[in-house]
Amino acid sequence: MGFVASLIAGGLLTGIGALGVFVIRELSPRLEDGLLSFAAGIMLAATFFSLILPALGYGEALFHSKNLATTFVIVGILAGAVTLLLLHKYLPHEHFILGHEGPDSQALGRIWLFVAAITLHNFPEGMAVGVGFAGGNIGNGLSLATGIGIQNIPEGLAVAVSLLSVGYSKPKSFLVGFISGLAEPVGGLIGSVAVSFAGALMPLAMAFAAGAMLFVISDEIIPETHRRGFENLATFSLLIGFVCMMFLDATLG
Repeated sequence: MGFVASLIAGGLLTGIGALGVFVIRELSPRLEDGLLSFAAGIMLAATFFSLILPALGYGEALFHSKNLATTFVIVGILAGAVTLLLLHKYLPHEHFILGHEGPDSQALGRIWLFVAAITLHNFPEGMAVGVGFAGGNIGNGLSLATGIGIQNIPEGLAVAVSLLSVGYSKPKSFLVGFISGLAEPVGGLIGSVAVSFAGALMPLAMAFAAGAMLFVISDEIIPETHRRGFENLATFSLLIGFVCMMFLDATLG
């Protein structure tokens, strides 16, 4: 269920968003910052309500100690963030606004640098969905998959239109936008299988996914959406995404 849900949330809904490239030729900077910030708000709420809080609950049930459970979750959050930091440092990739990051690589076409950047975003999201279902709480998994799927629609559109704006054809832009979402079911499969084989990893895995997503939000999305003069729009778009995910978690989780 974790794999299928992450496949729908990542592949299908990212692809639906990328289809917009056949209708919309260009996203205004204002709209792009708003869409990406909305996605960040959903991710931010998911880290707290669907990952960190359940991880603390699972940890306390497993270890019968709040202190030990909290320590495990802290370790998981920091491990997730450090892992993403190392991937960003050593894997060449390209951001839409910040430009090139990581080692210089003339051999890689710019299109694959874009793909690498989005893959770094999507993998922890898929892992979060997989882990959410692996814990046996179907409601929590559904709220995670729904929220992340919703935020993947504008993300898929932003990826495809951004590629179109730098000279790629509409079909190629759509294809890359769609492929970028396929990192999520891979993460979902890894997360759900790992937890299924070792239930004690549950709080650590959930916290790891949360830490990875927090790194993406703070290190990439917020800086990228606060560079072009639309800080207030980006802030309130993030808040709207946050409360939408909070609503989903409260009603489905």
